[in-house]
Amino acid sequence: MKYPGLTLAGATLATLLATAPALGASEEGFWYLQGSVFTRHFASNGNYNNHQDLLGLERNQASGLIMGGAAFRNSFSQRSEYAYIGKRFDVPDSAVYYKLSAGLIHGYRGKYRDKLPLNRFGVAPAVIPAIGAHWGPVAAEAVLLGLAATMVNVGLRF
Repeated sequence: MKYPGLTLAGATLATLLATAPALGASEEGFWYLQGSVFTRHFASNGNYNNHQDLLGLERNQASGLIMGGAAFRNSFSQRSEYAYIGKRFDVPDSAVYYKLSAGLIHGYRGKYRDKLPLNRFGVAPAVIPAIGAHWGPVAAEAVLLGLAATMVNVGLRF
């Protein structure tokens, strides 16, 4: 298979979409469509890409369970995907929340394969924390990308 990560991301998205009515029927929740608007790498390397072009779709349950997938350009401008599950922690009486996701990243290839720890067969595990806030259906998140970078995403909840 030429692009196993793309297949994984597609299967994850298809599963999320197929289970959406069942998930919504048993408890409240929402979808979150997001895109990246800012990225900054901590190391000053002129070769790093600070324009991730991230587009992600995430299902959030009322319980805080999250499941999603995202397509983006990695630090070396290679098309990459991230499929994940995790948990959202809402701050009581506030629009602020914290998120922790864990999943698989695909897309670090060639001479950049080892830039992502544990990248075997082109797929590596990842744990990504974020802090966010929402104003009605609009949300923004600050995301920590390991020890490499931080990114700001904005999106719509529906």
